[in-house]
Amino acid sequence: MDQNYNNQPQQTPSKGMAVASMVLGIIALVLSCFWYISVPCAVVGLILGILGRKKCEAAKGMATAGMVMSIIAIVLVILFITVLAGIIASIGLSA
Repeated sequence: MDQNYNNQPQQTPSKGMAVASMVLGIIALVLSCFWYISVPCAVVGLILGILGRKKCEAAKGMATAGMVMSIIAIVLVILFITVLAGIIASIGLSA
């Protein structure tokens, strides 16, 4: 029995990683004041964005947006922690 495999439709690469990267980037940005939620979401979003850009050409824009939002969220968390540490240090010195 000879089967013909040429009639099967070609599979398109999934946009799932790019969409997940974008969703995690949005969550990381919105919750950037809660570093214990934001940092893991941003790191996973960044990784999925990098993998999504390599895997699916059609979803490059979404993957890039997820990467950018994840990077911005990480920078905001670092800035927030730095400012908070400065405020705590200044309160501690004046007391």
